[in-house]
Amino acid sequence: MAHGFGGQRRFRLDAFAERFAAAGLAAVVFDYRYFGDSEGEPRQLIDVGRQLEDWRSALAFTRGHHLLDATRLALWGTSFSGGHVLSIAARDHDVAAVVTQVPFVDGRTVARSVPMGEGIRCMTAAVRDRIGSALGRPAHRVALFGPPGTVGAMTAPGAEEAIRANLLPPGEWDETTPARVFLALPRYRPGRLAGAVECPVLFVIADNDNLTPPDVALAAAQRAPRAEVVRYPVGHFAIYAGDPFEQAVADEVAFLRKHLAQDGSGP
Repeated sequence: MAHGFGGQRRFRLDAFAERFAAAGLAAVVFDYRYFGDSEGEPRQLIDVGRQLEDWRSALAFTRGHHLLDATRLALWGTSFSGGHVLSIAARDHDVAAVVTQVPFVDGRTVARSVPMGEGIRCMTAAVRDRIGSALGRPAHRVALFGPPGTVGAMTAPGAEEAIRANLLPPGEWDETTPARVFLALPRYRPGRLAGAVECPVLFVIADNDNLTPPDVALAAAQRAPRAEVVRYPVGHFAIYAGDPFEQAVADEVAFLRKHLAQDGSGP
């Protein structure tokens, strides 16, 4: 289990992991390099290739753990990592099941939804950061989230308020990221790999999602040979708390118990 765009494992992933553990499902939750308790500089750097490497490392660790059954491992990703788990499972056919929650499946579609002026400012910041990095300068940082119209990664209406209400634990957090990530996002389209995922996949979709479009996620589900879909009439960040969380985690537990069980009856 790992978090979405700019997230850390402390941002409500513990709540999901605790529910899985209570149901008899061991949960391995990790921070990507540059985030949380993991090392690496610059801090909060979102790098698709390196995050996928971290997923492969987490899988190797879990498969080698003497208390766990390497033949019954599932991947659980949310938002940005919902795309990562599709990417990993499309190539690693020993994965037994996948949960992809409010998934980021097509960066091109997400980029097209950004107003032109805002997109130009984001790309300008990205080029400045990339050039500065090549010259050895400190990262040029932008907000991970903020009000609509600002230069930031998640600025859809209501995003900032929902993140603060549903995800962030008490305390002070670095709410910035190096801007170079904007150069990579439009090219990252993990939903195109859904057809190569051989194991069962649960697509957890928020019908009112204004960050990761639900229609694109549904299209990816249609490509996956063994897809199952659950839908909730909520926004992207509502899934992490309250009644939507309770509904989603119950559906995810049921899915995982069904597909990870040796006899179909339990873990």
